Amino acid sequence: MSQPREITPGATYLITRRVLRRHFLFRPDAAITQLLVYALAVSTRRYGIEVHALCAMSTHLHLVVTDANGVLPRFLQFFHRIVALGTKVLRQWEGPVWDHEATSVVRLLTRAAVVEKIAYVLANPVAAGLVQHAGEWPGAKADVREIGRGVLRAARPTAYLDPENPQWPEEVALLLALPPVIEPDSADAFRDEVAAELERQEAQAHAEVRQQGLRFLGAVRVGEVSPYDRATTFETPRGRNPTFAVGRQQGEARRIAGAAVRAFRALYRASIERWRAGVRSVVFPAGTWWMRTFHGVSVTDVVLTV
Repeated sequence: MSQPREITPGATYLITRRVLRRHFLFRPDAAITQLLVYALAVSTRRYGIEVHALCAMSTHLHLVVTDANGVLPRFLQFFHRIVALGTKVLRQWEGPVWDHEATSVVRLLTRAAVVEKIAYVLANPVAAGLVQHAGEWPGAKADVREIGRGVLRAARPTAYLDPENPQWPEEVALLLALPPVIEPDSADAFRDEVAAELERQEAQAHAEVRQQGLRFLGAVRVGEVSPYDRATTFETPRGRNPTFAVGRQQGEARRIAGAAVRAFRALYRASIERWRAGVRSVVFPAGTWWMRTFHGVSVTDVVLTV
């Protein structure tokens, strides 16, 4: 059984979902980019999710978002379903689109974590040896300088979505919002921080490519690969799926966050044991989502602090 996850309104997350068996189903062409931006815009408006950064790689999707209303599981279910169904039509694909592994959801607890993870998302095509600089990636992505002020627009895809259904507007706009930990008057400084971290990660990727005696594939060749092929490069087997991130050299923040996660899980386990024993008056810790949504349990309003 998976560990219970605390879902808290206002939390910021790094979200990662992978395509089945590393197929290139999200190869960055106009049709798939349109589908991804449109589906993301519709889904975020429906659930009140704020998008700060995104990058659609050929085999996986990265997002940095804030869940203002504490409904992240609902958003992910809706968004991933629309993307999968649209992709199946666009690619004439039979069977599942998404990998069977659970979506990676990493809560970003500090400004440093937000800066590092947004840079990580944007640097992904460079780290993968595909393009030399993040801005060259031809797929759906955010630009550093557009965070907090940029808008991505997409018309309704012709694939799958019914133009007569009012939930699918003809055109949508996706605002790239500032993370809530950033004050509006420090937006420029924040973008500078992300740009500097992105440059650091790009330089690291360049050094690794040179060390391996390889060359960057380039945007043109990226767009020429078959979406039905699979990545053949070695990928380190997945280890632990982290729950939170605090950034580099944030030892005290990591200790506090780890203690809070352990405390939440302990309280949750104690509560669910009582509930299974028939005690329906038990109160679950703040952040309990599944049991509150599907079983209507009582949840305390007191947010746990350590």
